[in-house]
Amino acid sequence: MILACHKISKAFGEEIIVTDGSFHIEDHEKAALVGINGAGKSTILKMIVGELPLDAGTITLTKGKSLGYLSQHQDMAGENSIYEEVRTAKAKIIETERRLRQMEMEMKHLSAERLESHMEAYNRLTAEFERANGYAYQSEIVGVLKGLGFSEDEFSKQTGALSGGQKTRVSLGKLLLTRPDILLLDEPTNHLDLGSIAWLENYLLNYPGAVLIVSHDRYFLNRIATKIIEIENGNLMTYSGNYTQYAEKKKMIRDAQLKEYLNQQQEIKHQEAVIEKLRSFNREKSIKRAESREKMLEKITPVDKPVTLHTEIHLTLTPSRTSGNDVLSVEHLGKAFPPHILFSDVNFEIKRGEHVAVIGDNGTGKTTLLKILNNVIAADEGSFALGTNVQIGYYDQEHHVLHMDKTIFEEISDDYPSLTNTEIRNMLAAFLFTGDDAFKLIGDLSGGERGRVSLAKLMLSEANFLILDEPTNHLDIVSKEILEKALNDYTGTVLYVSHDRYFINQTATRILDLVNQTFINYIGNYDYYLEKRDELTAAYSCQEVNENVTFDKANNSGGSDGRLSWQEQKEAQARKRKRQNDLAKTEKRIAELEDRDARIDELMGLEEVYTNSVKCQELAGEKAQIAEELEKLYVRWEELAE
Repeated sequence: MILACHKISKAFGEEIIVTDGSFHIEDHEKAALVGINGAGKSTILKMIVGELPLDAGTITLTKGKSLGYLSQHQDMAGENSIYEEVRTAKAKIIETERRLRQMEMEMKHLSAERLESHMEAYNRLTAEFERANGYAYQSEIVGVLKGLGFSEDEFSKQTGALSGGQKTRVSLGKLLLTRPDILLLDEPTNHLDLGSIAWLENYLLNYPGAVLIVSHDRYFLNRIATKIIEIENGNLMTYSGNYTQYAEKKKMIRDAQLKEYLNQQQEIKHQEAVIEKLRSFNREKSIKRAESREKMLEKITPVDKPVTLHTEIHLTLTPSRTSGNDVLSVEHLGKAFPPHILFSDVNFEIKRGEHVAVIGDNGTGKTTLLKILNNVIAADEGSFALGTNVQIGYYDQEHHVLHMDKTIFEEISDDYPSLTNTEIRNMLAAFLFTGDDAFKLIGDLSGGERGRVSLAKLMLSEANFLILDEPTNHLDIVSKEILEKALNDYTGTVLYVSHDRYFINQTATRILDLVNQTFINYIGNYDYYLEKRDELTAAYSCQEVNENVTFDKANNSGGSDGRLSWQEQKEAQARKRKRQNDLAKTEKRIAELEDRDARIDELMGLEEVYTNSVKCQELAGEKAQIAEELEKLYVRWEELAE
């Protein structure tokens, strides 16, 4: 065990964060701390590192073990470049290297007597340098920076001029390079793109120390976590397994608790009815029996009713009218902020009912595409057209559609005056704004709270084409699940940008990957994208080299511009899957026949066979049939493999 929290308690006035909570982290363990926004996850991390005092309990870090902490917000000033700042994590190794170089220079001027002791010290220091992987520290720094999404031409940027997200990535890079025995990471994926998140996953999976993560990224938690620590209503509960296993166990426990509660309530009501009936008889024996039952009833220990889950809230998005089948058509679209080209000659269509996710690295132009489609900015080239009866509902991650001087309630009621107070309060409750929360000023809300207000407004818009820019940013897991259910029941069309792979997996029917200044189309969810990414990226790269080359060389023509429409690509992928299945079946049959042919040769070498003319004739005939079938199969295999 490397870290133990024993019976810890913390409250801010009347707001209870945790009461008498305990958990521990083992050496090399990867654990996650989960809970809704405001539950106290970040507070617990701050108590562990000593930034906040405990009200009660103890926190113990094993003696001699080091701890590293990444908070959500970084205050990084100074004139260091990104590379210089991250390089400070290797200060000890760099100092050791400097001393080695200095000792090498001194050797030239030492006498024979002093040289021997000098060499011993030099060898000890060299061994220490090698154990710390000193010869590879520069490549390690570059690898971590690139893994976290920094290009080499950004290494020289001053840290003081970076955005909050960039500063967090720099701090994360420094922390990873220090390699503490236990890492405490508060929302480490918040400012990473998909590639960087995947890199961080692999880094942490292979990390030799322990890790405690606060995150709302369920896909990330499924890959990393082997233990989930949940904080809910001030209580800490530990579950073994990843996020999905935790969610299943939690549901089972809650269902059992609810069943126990309902059974007890049913039994109490039954006993109360019997007692009332016995008393109504108004006889001595019946009254005594009633009193006896009342005493038994008083001895029952009440079972607490399980807290109502917010995921039981069902939101309904209902378009005011149905659009035509063709919702959006984009032709030859291009945009650049010189000298940086975001995308060019982009062509795609979106049909009614599709849920299309746009993914890609940070800075490639995903949000810019959505702004073009909403006429916030203009394209440099090309055009787009909306279909018949298409009504757009737009979710902007900067929340420009909100009024900072209004309360949450006013923001909804002013835009939708026909709604009753009860209807507005119900909608806000669905997005976790209850009681007096409804009268908070928009300007006083956090980024996540503003996001929930914007989503609530969007739910009421009755639009039939939703365009969403990072709709899950700053949402906790419960809010994400509410949104997922609403979108999956939505009968309109959705186009959204997201880095949340779990959300994409749950809601997308199609993915557009912005890579190499163009969009690559995948008919499926995120898991399908992972399966086909390398294959399709290679196919599109070939198209850029030679526009006459198409995805399915043998059977398909990609059209005049050398690119496939989504329907053509879907058909091409189906043909490819069939061809692969046929190829596998052919290879299996060839292997079976070749094995049988070899066995026949063995049999014909046996005395009891070659002395039996009838048996020899049968085997020779079978061998001839095998040769004939194999010849056809070899030709077929070559056709399929080609």
